[in-house]
Amino acid sequence: MNKNQTSSLLQVSDFQKAYEGVPAVKGINFQVDAGQILGVIGPNGAGKTTTMRALSALISPTAGALHVAGFDVEKSPVDVKRRLAYVPDDPKLFPHLTVEEHLAFTAAAFRVNDADSKAVALLEDFELAEKRKVAAKDLSRGMRQKLAICCAYLYDPAALLFDEPLTGLDPMGIRMLKQSIVDRAANGAAVMVSSHLLAMVEDICTHILLISKGEQQFFGTVAELKTQFSQQGQAATLEQIFFMATDKQASNAKEHALV
Repeated sequence: MNKNQTSSLLQVSDFQKAYEGVPAVKGINFQVDAGQILGVIGPNGAGKTTTMRALSALISPTAGALHVAGFDVEKSPVDVKRRLAYVPDDPKLFPHLTVEEHLAFTAAAFRVNDADSKAVALLEDFELAEKRKVAAKDLSRGMRQKLAICCAYLYDPAALLFDEPLTGLDPMGIRMLKQSIVDRAANGAAVMVSSHLLAMVEDICTHILLISKGEQQFFGTVAELKTQFSQQGQAATLEQIFFMATDKQASNAKEHALV
């Protein structure tokens, strides 16, 4: 096993990604330890999804090092995928498999102990028990999202990555997901959540990664973020900080272009 020296479950060092020579991410650095929830925020096209896909061993970095539970993402992608679950904003399910068949497939792929009892509990928690015989293609958008989350939770991964996880969920589903993320972290998982819903991020996250135009604007605790962006001793909300940071970068870029 190619172990990294850090105890962090997610470790990203100088991550860079370019597509056909055009940089999408320009040197991101952060780590997420067991029990921490990292909120990743930034405008559309900031590089949030690219970073998550690289950590999930779905795309290769142009430069930098990424580790999951001590495993190098490039050198040990299978070991990484066994310890990490990535739930994208539009999960790709098997259209003709039923809800329970998706869970059975996940259980077999990850050799889950007590898979049946875990599956039953997850389906009850996410209000899918009555849909266990329904094919994925016949589920609503929100139900497909819930099914993807259940599959991710089934094998108890060390790290969980969510990209806009609230898409399509009803208020009860949102409440359940938020609490489940907090519970998973409390039980030792490292969690990374990308979302434009800043109130949700502020509600559950312990740390924040702020990215704009592929560049890291901040990484640290929520308290550190608010201290850094406080105005005349007044604490700013996460929404205010978001606009301050992104507007400042846009202004700097404009000034640089005029020089």
